[in-house]
Amino acid sequence: MPLNPFFLQGSPNEQFLVQDLINEQLRIYGVDVYYLPRKIFKTDNIIREIQSSKFDDVFMLEAYINNYEGYAPDNDIMTKFGLRLKNEISLTISKERYEEFIAPFLEGIQSGIREGRITDYDFADLITRPKEGDLIYFPLGERLFEIKRVEVEKPFYQLGSNYTYELSCELYEYENELVDTNIDEVDNTVEDEGYITSLTLVGSAVTATATASIGTGAISEIFLNNDGSGYTSTPTITFSDPPNIAGGDVVATAVAITTSRANVQSILRLEITNGGSGYTTPPTISISGGGGTGAAATCSIGGTESTVTEITITNQGRGYTVPPIITLSSPPVGIGVTATVVSTIDSSTRLNSINILNAGIGYTQAPTVSIAGFTTIGIGTFIYNEIVTGQTSGTTARVRDFKIIVPTEAGPLPTTNLRVALNTGKFNTGEVIVGSISSATYVVEDYDSESYDNPYDVNEEIETEADNIIDFTESNPFGSY
Repeated sequence: MPLNPFFLQGSPNEQFLVQDLINEQLRIYGVDVYYLPRKIFKTDNIIREIQSSKFDDVFMLEAYINNYEGYAPDNDIMTKFGLRLKNEISLTISKERYEEFIAPFLEGIQSGIREGRITDYDFADLITRPKEGDLIYFPLGERLFEIKRVEVEKPFYQLGSNYTYELSCELYEYENELVDTNIDEVDNTVEDEGYITSLTLVGSAVTATATASIGTGAISEIFLNNDGSGYTSTPTITFSDPPNIAGGDVVATAVAITTSRANVQSILRLEITNGGSGYTTPPTISISGGGGTGAAATCSIGGTESTVTEITITNQGRGYTVPPIITLSSPPVGIGVTATVVSTIDSSTRLNSINILNAGIGYTQAPTVSIAGFTTIGIGTFIYNEIVTGQTSGTTARVRDFKIIVPTEAGPLPTTNLRVALNTGKFNTGEVIVGSISSATYVVEDYDSESYDNPYDVNEEIETEADNIIDFTESNPFGSY
């Protein structure tokens, strides 16, 4: 039998009125929450499990809290991994508010990047309603909740329509996603969660600078007569004193560079750090310590001729992946020999030292120190989720965040930070890393690995201790039948 034609059974005007009343009640009795839609970047091809996603859009939305006795369930779970919070919350939001305020923005947001290619939503109908897997930031508890179920038919077709969405949410369990909404109270909840490796990169190379000093009566060159053997550490090099220490003469100094040949640790060469002054005859060189024996060396002096006595670094620069080639200008033509030097860099890609191999001779003024430039570095912008590869270590990882921080004060250089995850190994300080999609190229200046230096990452230790308790290699410890 047909419905009574004298009753409207839910006209559009009646439905609009109910929706407006619900919206008004939510604004009066609800709370403001943040809605974070999930962007999917990588899924498993077999079971379509989400492997990489991020949350970088946020919408403020009013919601009514259905929990009147607190979080559900009433008890938390004690597991072998510690206390696990099973807090749940149920929220009711306006269907009209979501469809008019959030859905239009989501239609313009493409859902994912798979290997660098942006793809459309797989299920277009999910744009028009909240999706399972999206996040809700609950400001009263300062917690993030993940939507586990969306009820779209409750209350059930009053006056022939639905007016609300009921969201069943569980406390969010972080799984290496990126949360970057630019709202501090939201981002801070998971800022340091997960296995994230933070790299400080050299975004702009700076050429080092140095000056040279000259003097007379200084060491000119050191000759290694016997390289010795058995050195387990760097030996100490000492020179005998010049004739007039009390009158201001300076004792020469040098460092030893060791090497390994045929599994024998010996001295490769001696480098002058300060040529000293006032020597009238070549001083005696003593090589001691380091655990080795047999090394011996002699030297020559410049006498009354001026030689390079010391190289002083005035600016360490940065961005050196290998020690730069350093050259000194020559003395006047026909009267001398050009000095030669060698350099080292530190773990921060900066110039660490410049030592003298041959102090030259015949300088009438301090030579100019020229430090070689760089290969091209600090190019491009890394793309979220692309694979970056260390050119020396071969380590790969996926990009989570890339920022260039410009200092507010004049003077300091910009800081380039890269956060990566899912590492296959450890990066090396000073190596070049390259993005697989963006081709961005930078040098690792500093390295902070929470993935590999995490105090809870003790799988190998656990396995070793377990082998000491139960050993299956000889027989079944539980018996046989």
